[in-house]
Amino acid sequence: MEEILRLGEISCPSGVLVVIDGGHLGLWSGERSPAETDPAVLGVEDAAMAADVRDSVDFAVVGPDASAAARGFGRQPGDMLHDIPASRVAELEAVFAEHCRTAGIDARLEAMPRREPHAQRARRTAAEGGGGFLMFGIPVVAVGGVPRDRRLPVLASRVDFGDGIGPRWSEMLVRMSEARAASTVRLGDIGVDWARVLFGDADALNDWQHDEPVDGLADVAFWGAAEEEAAAVFGAPRLGEPGEDGVHGWVGLTLPEAIEKARAVQTWKEENGLRMMVDFRPHSHHWHVMRQVRASEVESGTVDIGDARLLCAMTSWGDGYFPVSADLDATGALVAVRVSFSGAGE
Repeated sequence: MEEILRLGEISCPSGVLVVIDGGHLGLWSGERSPAETDPAVLGVEDAAMAADVRDSVDFAVVGPDASAAARGFGRQPGDMLHDIPASRVAELEAVFAEHCRTAGIDARLEAMPRREPHAQRARRTAAEGGGGFLMFGIPVVAVGGVPRDRRLPVLASRVDFGDGIGPRWSEMLVRMSEARAASTVRLGDIGVDWARVLFGDADALNDWQHDEPVDGLADVAFWGAAEEEAAAVFGAPRLGEPGEDGVHGWVGLTLPEAIEKARAVQTWKEENGLRMMVDFRPHSHHWHVMRQVRASEVESGTVDIGDARLLCAMTSWGDGYFPVSADLDATGALVAVRVSFSGAGE
């Protein structure tokens, strides 16, 4: 039996909705070129590889048969190829040219003078009817035509998938209107590596602070086999955060204080070879959302950025690639945006 639950509400004053893994928003470039993103954030430490990533190129597929060529090439969604490492540019151009020659189509790759910022990718994709694009190889979905003037409910349907799986989300849905859906269009997939999905206004994401505290404060939390011993050594109280029974640490520290305590506990743990997790939590937008997620029975939370409200929820399936679709009414207006998890356990 399907159970419908309300996860919360969003607002989208730009009219462009982005569906993305909320754990990856530290990579979002906003209006800046992705070339300004430090490759270390992507896990790239090697200097030569970092330069290769920094010097990546975006290509537009152009020509009379551009759409057919991009579709047939199948490397990325849409008529753009983003974030091609400098060392792979010549190879990609040759492979694409051979693809067009073999298929008998008239198209070519045109290098962009500047890499396309992620906010611009979202707006362009929405203007083209909605769909997917890549952010450093991570699939993201954007769709336009979202009501700008009101809060929109975010619902989720929970189904018991039986032995070995149990109750999980089968889909999440942002409802735009109560109109009857006349058709459904597949927009693309989102790539999830942090077990969470975020629904956010494209413009509001430009002001998202993923790791930097919005109030200058941070928490330190630790838990695990050595937790009680650590609490005694460092005089740490129970954290007292909803949904985190048994976790010790400190809340509302200044950033320097939090860094000092987190390093001290981590060093003590490593020097003594103890089993324990230590978590440094700056009061960022991501922290505000995840604090609510941990306390919520439906594992969701919201954060307001300007006039926009963003919502993040755990998938209940962990990581994977999950399809996103749009329901349209008889006039082509947007009725709902859906993220489907129903095939995740197959």
